[in-house]
Amino acid sequence: MNGPRAKQRRELLRQMIRIRRFEERCVELYSAAAIRGFMHLCIGEEAVAAGIMHAAGPDDPVVSTYREHGHALARGIPMEAVLAEMYGRTNGCSRGRGGSMHLFDAGHRFYGGNAIVAGGLPVAVGLALADRMSGRPRATVCLFGDGAVAEGEFHECLNLAALWRLPVLFCCENNLYAMGTAIERAQAETDLATRAASYGLSSWAVDGMDAVAVSEAAERALRSIRGGSGPCFLELRTYRFRAHSMYDPERYRDKSEVQEWKRRDPIERMSTLMRDEGELGDREIATIESEVDKEIRNAIAAAEAGPLEPVEDLTRFVYSERS
Repeated sequence: MNGPRAKQRRELLRQMIRIRRFEERCVELYSAAAIRGFMHLCIGEEAVAAGIMHAAGPDDPVVSTYREHGHALARGIPMEAVLAEMYGRTNGCSRGRGGSMHLFDAGHRFYGGNAIVAGGLPVAVGLALADRMSGRPRATVCLFGDGAVAEGEFHECLNLAALWRLPVLFCCENNLYAMGTAIERAQAETDLATRAASYGLSSWAVDGMDAVAVSEAAERALRSIRGGSGPCFLELRTYRFRAHSMYDPERYRDKSEVQEWKRRDPIERMSTLMRDEGELGDREIATIESEVDKEIRNAIAAAEAGPLEPVEDLTRFVYSERS
């Protein structure tokens, strides 16, 4: 089975496994103090990263959040550059100055990584406006969490993008918790797709634990945006299996709830589907795991060998450098 559907599923599965194994190793490296600072994991939410980036074009700008390891990897930023950034080394994608929450790579049109909740939305709207004014046929992909819905930027940006019909795909990763606050304790209307539609955008909810569903929804939305119909909003209903961050004691949700969501693990779901339809066997899974393991080992070696920022360079880039 090597048709287009099987190839799409295999690529989505490979990306999800790659993201999952990378973050699992990051937990070990963090515990060993090789990675410092804050770190937020997307384990459980891999279908969103794989599906959205599979649909986005190579020239489309991407704006992300502080939970962006998966977005960056699926976008094509080399794993070595991502991990070196988390190690604080100058071969990192932000020269080691940003760390886990500030991955940035203009070459891959990946504009953060942003530590501020909803902070990426105005950036995305600005990028879309610039592309529209310049006549470039791009669509900006803007990822953010459900916690952003409580921020003023969310409403200002959706209104302005709809009013000016800007080419933006708003992708809300609704994992049901804004840090430790359950969505029903903070939002009077928990159907975020309905709420976004009130601004006049095309908006719908998607099973965020199904990478194929995410990819197809994003493709449909991007076709509409490129056709001139204005921005779209996807509410990607998903769940993070781990705590909000490495410092989160996770006392705000029952373990039984987490276990219930793990039954919808996007990797297991895709693997089972492909096995049942004869698209995947043990040999293919072993090959993917082996390739990913080698990529991670190479990334660790590159990060550990990467140089630290020289002290005399610490004030560089405070202002733009003219060539």
